[in-house]
Amino acid sequence: MRIGIFGGSFDPIHFGHLILAEVCREQANLDQVWFMPCALGPHKSDGAHGTVRQRTEMIELALGGHEAFVLSRLEIERGDVSYTVDTLKQIKESNPDDELFLMMGDDSLENFSSWRDPKTICELATPIVVNRPGSGEVDLSVLKQYVSPERFQRFENLKIVCPRIEISSSEIRKKVGQGKSIRFLTPRSVEKYIETQKLFADAG
Repeated sequence: MRIGIFGGSFDPIHFGHLILAEVCREQANLDQVWFMPCALGPHKSDGAHGTVRQRTEMIELALGGHEAFVLSRLEIERGDVSYTVDTLKQIKESNPDDELFLMMGDDSLENFSSWRDPKTICELATPIVVNRPGSGEVDLSVLKQYVSPERFQRFENLKIVCPRIEISSSEIRKKVGQGKSIRFLTPRSVEKYIETQKLFADAG
């Protein structure tokens, strides 16, 4: 099975996440996309963030009905700060016959060399780098030092083109805190969950 790993805080999950995941699933022929929320959300100055339970419940609401989208609690159950290489090792141990793909934006590629053990990451998973229209051609040359020429060519063949979606979780939190509408930024079920849970009310 071909599994895409999509990590993040998802605080909250929104249509930008979902569109990116669907584009990657289709263009990279993935059987599943695992949404992997981190155990620790970002510690921003507004202090208005969802708990682990709230973030996972919002993901479950957003993914409902999509057979290929899966919520993974691996990093949450492990707790503390998770490093990508440790997550991939754990997945590979329990899914040795599956092919793993690490989904990332072209902005993440810029500091990939500073990640923990990038060589092992490239051995365990094939990076899927999303090239958004207008951002220019993705330069994967930073990955050459970690893999064989043959494997690097596979990376080159998996550049993904995704529609430009200018939505961010921080902007959604800010809008909620200011009492502004977030309609059509996130699934309706997530929007109503934020409303009933009174999430992000202090984020404005």
